[in-house]
Amino acid sequence: MVVNNHNQEAQIFWLKRLPQSRITIGNGSFMTEFILVGLTDDPDLQIPLFFLFLSMYMFTILGNLGFIALIGLNSHLHTPMYFFLFNLSFTDLCYSSVLTPKMLINFLSKKNIISYRGCMAQLYFFCFFAISECYVLVSMAYDRYVAICNPLLYNIAMSPKMCSSLMFGSYLVAFTGAMAHTGCMLRLTFCDANTINHYFCDILPVLQLSCTSTYVNELVVFIVVSINIIVTSLIIFISYGFILSSILHISSTEGRSKAFSTCSSHIMAVSLFFGSTAFVYLQPSSSMSVNVGKTSSVFYTNVVPMMNPLIYSLRNKDVKLAMKKTLSRRKF
Repeated sequence: MVVNNHNQEAQIFWLKRLPQSRITIGNGSFMTEFILVGLTDDPDLQIPLFFLFLSMYMFTILGNLGFIALIGLNSHLHTPMYFFLFNLSFTDLCYSSVLTPKMLINFLSKKNIISYRGCMAQLYFFCFFAISECYVLVSMAYDRYVAICNPLLYNIAMSPKMCSSLMFGSYLVAFTGAMAHTGCMLRLTFCDANTINHYFCDILPVLQLSCTSTYVNELVVFIVVSINIIVTSLIIFISYGFILSSILHISSTEGRSKAFSTCSSHIMAVSLFFGSTAFVYLQPSSSMSVNVGKTSSVFYTNVVPMMNPLIYSLRNKDVKLAMKKTLSRRKF
């Protein structure tokens, strides 16, 4: 009994002397926290970048919340197209809020620490909302395809049940993809390296810290990203190929102009999101520096959620009309 007590005291003594970022259990190692390098290590840029991204985040929150409220308050916007836009704004709002607040805190902190659990949670929700956005954009492309190419079948094809099923399917696929990425990440062991060369817990920078094989993770990244970026973007652009062909056959100049206006907004949003995402994830790691990857990721994590409310409102007569009606109600 004396020997056992002595051994327990010795183990406790050495555990207390270990670095707080790592706890050793038997022959394994469990990292309790990571350090985020951030967007830049230049101290002169920290404050200007803080105010830049703070203003972008505030604009994102106000723009997307305003768009959600506008659709909710105006019954003439309760159509399939605006149902998908409602979900897109909700996704952008959550997507941005998963990453940007921590990023802003890091601009003001001397040591940018995130716990292991916090890192895994951020990774999961980042994957969930990013994949959700892919499929919301696909649903919107399908909606426009039916509206322009098969207008007589629109009310049947885009029934409330169909719209709900498309959104449920989008979130289900997102849940599956996020679980696949996070589950594979949780099986890895992290030894001494705990510095993530990024401003959030992105998949590839975290994988670089593992001291065990990441083959399965890389295979999952390749499969999930290929499906969620390449396949979805192909579906969208093929849909718009048919839409463009149909628009060119519209005899009315006003009808062509309205169709082009609606579709060009969607193509702009799709190009921004899929273009910046593909640039980061679909290139060999050796061909792109880490800093270029971090800069590119700013587009799909910060710029796209901020731009979507503008893209879908500035050139949209229905939204402008709804805004005028809402503002006129407020005056009375």
